[in-house]
Amino acid sequence: MANLREAQKQMTRRLLLESGLELFKVKGYAATTVDDIATAAGTTRVTFYAYFSSRSELMKALIDEQLNEALQRVRSPEHGSTAQDLVATVADGTPEAIMAWLRRTTDSWPAIRPIIRLGRDAAVIEPELTDLVEQWMEEAVGDIEDGLETAGRFEPHQRHFRGVLAMAQLDFVAQNWHRADWKLTHEQMLEELGASWVGLLT
Repeated sequence: MANLREAQKQMTRRLLLESGLELFKVKGYAATTVDDIATAAGTTRVTFYAYFSSRSELMKALIDEQLNEALQRVRSPEHGSTAQDLVATVADGTPEAIMAWLRRTTDSWPAIRPIIRLGRDAAVIEPELTDLVEQWMEEAVGDIEDGLETAGRFEPHQRHFRGVLAMAQLDFVAQNWHRADWKLTHEQMLEELGASWVGLLT
């Protein structure tokens, strides 16, 4: 019975997260209320507050849980979260490994793009969310730094900045690919991004 109750709790929490994400995408963060989220999840305002203390707490959970899940990031004492495959890819450093990682990552863009964009939109309204997406980006930069350190490439003072440049490129392309007129096919875009990453990280 206890296991069933726990499963129901997890299902309710997940419904609240998924409903919040969908409403944020459709109505925008500012226009979505706690009542909207609760109703869409088939529950009540009281139940919402049993899981999240505020709308911003739900937004934090979307970034901390769903974004990390989409990118297969796990808890890390060094960075908050770590994508071991990114660390291993950077340490490997071959163009083939980097291209394979970028290709896998672009496959997850439909899931990660709206969460990152909504996190940035929410930060305009909720001051406590200001550093949330940037903190997550910094964790990814830390993974690149770890991979470069493992491989012994570049001086310590170069590793972090090269990670910043690589993630800034990836983030910009991910957030703008679907609406930018870059006159490239998806494969050509990947090739250019991969060549840039290889130049930065090897």
